[in-house]
Amino acid sequence: MAISGALNALKSSKLISWKPCCRVQQTLKKCVEASGTTLHSGKSSTVRLLPELAGKGRYFYFNSKSIPASIDYAQESPLCTTLSNDGVKIRTVEHLLSALEAMNVDNCRIEITSLDSDDSGFDCEVPILDGSAREWVERIEKDGLVAAKDECGNDCEKLAPYLNEPVHVSKSDSFVAAFPSPKVRVSYGIDFPQVAIGSQWFSSAPLEDSFYAKEIASSRTFCIYEEVEHMLDAGLIKGGSLDNAIVCRSAASFLFRDER
Repeated sequence: MAISGALNALKSSKLISWKPCCRVQQTLKKCVEASGTTLHSGKSSTVRLLPELAGKGRYFYFNSKSIPASIDYAQESPLCTTLSNDGVKIRTVEHLLSALEAMNVDNCRIEITSLDSDDSGFDCEVPILDGSAREWVERIEKDGLVAAKDECGNDCEKLAPYLNEPVHVSKSDSFVAAFPSPKVRVSYGIDFPQVAIGSQWFSSAPLEDSFYAKEIASSRTFCIYEEVEHMLDAGLIKGGSLDNAIVCRSAASFLFRDER
């Protein structure tokens, strides 16, 4: 199934059922803030995670515009996840949104500010930090969560999507398949035979916030050394460094260097 077809299928009422998951919606106990260099633009930005009312969900706020953290606002972009609404784009949101979802932050206002005076005001990027979700998780764990209240001061039950039948998405040599299950379990494989990463598989027990924090959050961005120049020529990874990414070099490049 193509990506666009899969997204339309997921929105089908027959494919997804929303059911209570035996807990109330949550939000942050207080503001969480982080600043740093961004991966692709190389500029600096600050992100503030703020408590939000139940039912508001997670959304970005930049330059007086709101962008819901929803697949409906995702825009195709190279080597990062981008959300766009009304001409405003927020790039490289994947680590932050992964942490918020895994740590059960159901409602959150995500304010993002560019620290560069020459910014256009229509495009901003989340700081890459160490290239993983670890620092976001640590900040969220440090301050904790509380039950989110609605505008009337009431708790609201958390609803979760349940898959009613299998669905799969493929593009080039990559694919994702999902199957109905009472609990979330993840099996993930990558294959980069040209570098030390090689072929690896990872499988989780039921995916809970503690498992995510210990086993997944620290997974870091990586790239292949021979592709760095091409990415730079494309205007990407201007803020990339060994502090926020793992760089892997192929065995062939070492052989070539030795022969010279």
